[in-house]
Amino acid sequence: MIKRLDEMTDEELWQLFPIVLSEYQPIWKDRYYEEKKVIFEAIGTHNIVRIHHIGSTAVPGLLAKPTIDILVEIEDATDTSSLISAMQECGYRYLKQPENPPPKMMFIKGYTPEGFAGQVFHVHVRYQGDWDEIRFRDYLIDHPDVAREYGELKKRLKDLHEHDRDAYTSGKTKFIRRVCELSRKGLKNSQDS
Repeated sequence: MIKRLDEMTDEELWQLFPIVLSEYQPIWKDRYYEEKKVIFEAIGTHNIVRIHHIGSTAVPGLLAKPTIDILVEIEDATDTSSLISAMQECGYRYLKQPENPPPKMMFIKGYTPEGFAGQVFHVHVRYQGDWDEIRFRDYLIDHPDVAREYGELKKRLKDLHEHDRDAYTSGKTKFIRRVCELSRKGLKNSQDS
């Protein structure tokens, strides 16, 4: 009998869903736009402030896990229980994210007890704000040399931690923080002029 995903340990999940890296695929942008429509229809335009394609698949030329990361900024008055139900009806699995900013929600699609199935999506739901994920994406787009450096770091980390997503993610943290700080300094300097 195959275990359900929510019955598996992190180690079992990491074996089933190893870190996979792919060269940039222009189709990722199209898949983002297709899924953006699905999300708008599911939770309603009246609940959404903005939707962003974030993560490495949003940066042309960058080596990436073939996962489309989407940041959905919602209105403060959004009924989150209804939002959860609507996303689940679209095939998403809801994950509570106590360490994430409010409303502490994430949804995933493309994972099955047998492994990856089709395009994988991660939808991060937040209230409106100034998010590092957007800064990071924009900085990498504007600085291809930094994007290449990030791609090389990801290759090294994948080789070390192919079956340990926490270690892979943790290994990127210092680099991401540095880039976000550079982005903030650049924004401050441009606002000062």
